[in-house]
Amino acid sequence: MQTPKARGKTSPAGNHFFDQIRARAPSPDKAFIETSDGRVITYGGMLRRSSELAHALVKLGAKPGDRVAMQTEKCTDALMLYIACIRAGAALLPLNTAYTIPELEYFFGDAKPSLIVCAPGAEGDISKIAGDARVATLSADGGTLCDAIPENAADFTPVPRGPDDLACILYTSGTTGRSKGAMLTHENLASNARVLAETWHFSPDDVLIHALPIFHIHGLFVATNVILFAGASMLFYEKFDPAQIIAAMQRATVLMGVPTFYVRLLGHKGLTEDATAKMRLFVSGSAPLLPETFHAFKERTGHAILERYGMTETGMNTSNPYDGERIAETVGLPLTGTEVRIAEPDSGKILPAGEIGVIEVRGPNIFKGYWNMPEKTASEFRTDGFFITGDLGMIDERGYVRILGRGKDLVISGGFNVYPKEVESEIDSIEGVVESAVIGVPHPDFGEGVTAVVVRAPSSTVDESKIVSLLESRLAKFKQPKKIVFVDELPRNTMGKVQKAVLREQYRGIYTAR
Repeated sequence: MQTPKARGKTSPAGNHFFDQIRARAPSPDKAFIETSDGRVITYGGMLRRSSELAHALVKLGAKPGDRVAMQTEKCTDALMLYIACIRAGAALLPLNTAYTIPELEYFFGDAKPSLIVCAPGAEGDISKIAGDARVATLSADGGTLCDAIPENAADFTPVPRGPDDLACILYTSGTTGRSKGAMLTHENLASNARVLAETWHFSPDDVLIHALPIFHIHGLFVATNVILFAGASMLFYEKFDPAQIIAAMQRATVLMGVPTFYVRLLGHKGLTEDATAKMRLFVSGSAPLLPETFHAFKERTGHAILERYGMTETGMNTSNPYDGERIAETVGLPLTGTEVRIAEPDSGKILPAGEIGVIEVRGPNIFKGYWNMPEKTASEFRTDGFFITGDLGMIDERGYVRILGRGKDLVISGGFNVYPKEVESEIDSIEGVVESAVIGVPHPDFGEGVTAVVVRAPSSTVDESKIVSLLESRLAKFKQPKKIVFVDELPRNTMGKVQKAVLREQYRGIYTAR
């Protein structure tokens, strides 16, 4: 079969992604990042620091094509490490800071990084599962990665990389097996950044409020790359604090966030039309935005939140228009260069407007495939190169895309993907549990709340607090159920399959009931 990346390779003359960053860079003195404590990194400073860290990567043995894993706190040097990997020809493997040692062991074993960069204090535990990889540390205060920077490291010649060369591996979840590593290329990242900067009318005058994590595609690639490609600036916050964000709106023009951000802003009395008067754009993604949040925010501020649709494997695919009507419960129109269609899941038959099916996408933003999974990669593409997202949706008569569910039962909570089978396996291993089903249902703060429906053994006394306490050391916080419900049996169809749709409907009001 043919996939989007089945083209012949050519010898690159330069570094495809970095060359575009450098070509678009404004004056070296222009601010690229301002931190919460007032420290400013200019575009010239970004080029110097990423050069220094690229030298450090090489000194620590990272070669072109190698994977560099990163699990660190959000800091400016972590962002510079991303750019340094691009310059050095390595593929960045960003990892959620909430991942536990057992979870990290799987990622390291699968991706086989040559270098692992972690937070100071974690290197002891990380070294035990690092295999042949070297381990370095990095934080806002420095670390052994910074110590490895040689003298006279201000200029690093970028390693030649072409459009199809690997830039990053992001692990994502499905419905079978463990997490899969989505391989994103230089052109995947560059094409998405170019289109988004144009679609959302970014210019060098823009100032983005960046309060997202940088181990996720939203904060690391969408937010950061758009700024780089527009030659704009960002206010860089380690975490989301409503009062701090509202104050920053006096100096900023754009906020990119997840639905949780907007729910929490609405809960702060400082969110007013005057407070947002200097802002030109509010973007939401990574989880469904409830219509009540959309309408409440517009009524309170006069701004219509722009919702868009993307995936780890594809970057952004669609967006509500910048100029034009932004419609609640839709994710807008296909981005320039990206084709979106609706098909019957099994046959692949293309469906007309208004009919529900699986969303399929094709374009320069679509990933190269899954790391070390050629058969899985092939099964996720149609023969004409369209990627089967697994999301169910429809395209209305105006061309707006509506997402109506997920055939893969993936839960998106607070912008993070949660793989139900992984959580179920941990719960099912607990003494006194017969079986469980993990679902996502509407949550006013997180978009979807991870919810476990559990069947106990007849004589068991295991309760919610017991299960929660056992999961704390075995799963990242965002994967842990927010509620656990006990039932006598799970609903099944005639083939014995658990009917999660029935459970989602039964418990859809568990977090919103008054």
